[in-house]
Amino acid sequence: MKYKDYYEILGVKRDASDDEIKKAYRKLARKYHPDVSTDPKGEEKFKDVSEAYKTLKDPEARAAYDNLGKHQPGEDFRPPPDWGQGFGAGDFSYEDIDLSDLFAAFGGRRKRGGAIPIPGQDYEVTAPITIEDAFRGTEMELNLSVPEIDAQGRMHRVPQVFKARIPKGVTDGERLRLKGKGGKGMNGGPDGNLYLNIEFRPHPVYRADGHDLYLDLPLSPWEAALGASVDVPTLAGPVRLKVPAGTNTGKKLRLAGRGLPKRGSGEGDLFAIVQIVVPSEPTEREKTLFKDLADASQFDPRAALAEGGGR
Repeated sequence: MKYKDYYEILGVKRDASDDEIKKAYRKLARKYHPDVSTDPKGEEKFKDVSEAYKTLKDPEARAAYDNLGKHQPGEDFRPPPDWGQGFGAGDFSYEDIDLSDLFAAFGGRRKRGGAIPIPGQDYEVTAPITIEDAFRGTEMELNLSVPEIDAQGRMHRVPQVFKARIPKGVTDGERLRLKGKGGKGMNGGPDGNLYLNIEFRPHPVYRADGHDLYLDLPLSPWEAALGASVDVPTLAGPVRLKVPAGTNTGKKLRLAGRGLPKRGSGEGDLFAIVQIVVPSEPTEREKTLFKDLADASQFDPRAALAEGGGR
């Protein structure tokens, strides 16, 4: 009997988990399937991959295979005479049986000649949207280049347009799954999925952090000093915001529930970050008033620097 190293065929370690074995099989099965492979030995490799997976996915058969020990691939070997008795394999003439037939006897699970279902390929694409799209939800068209097999059995890539519904409340960096919108499965296998990586386009006003939004709120020196009521834009329309007297640059003023909606219920918040600005070209009257204020005020904005500078 010729030994086949099933772990080496799948490219996994001998202590690989069931999930690692399954992932390795799916990857190689897609690569070497006779319907898509251009490898001259693709069909032979596909059979070896399928044979290895059929054995290693079955805990009983895998344990029996591991008990054979490790040999060089292609090396002639003979299992012990009583090796298969504990597994219901019966009596074998090992001279006329190969390794795949040996493990096919464990419960009669192997179906000869049956087409193996192959899951369709998953597609992944970046979906750029605006913050307004995330606020209201949107529908978009995605242009992808996907693999396809022509009438001669050759694989090439063709353009394909997908329509995707983006629900309101998505966040920047979120990954959405559109089940069954990927590549077509083969031999009855399930269709793959389409994954959308949400990416917010830069916005002239808002910055997003999860479901919260931020904007810079310019205030004049007198609005910041005396307090004011100002209009602030939100995605649902402008609102009036009360600015308390003595507000400094960098202060965050919160507008609850004015951020992005959360799927299910609730909304994020909108934070207005105060930025105090002065006239770039003050009038003569404004210059006079600023000078009068400077002469009358005893306020020292750098007092903390003077106190801490000598420490």
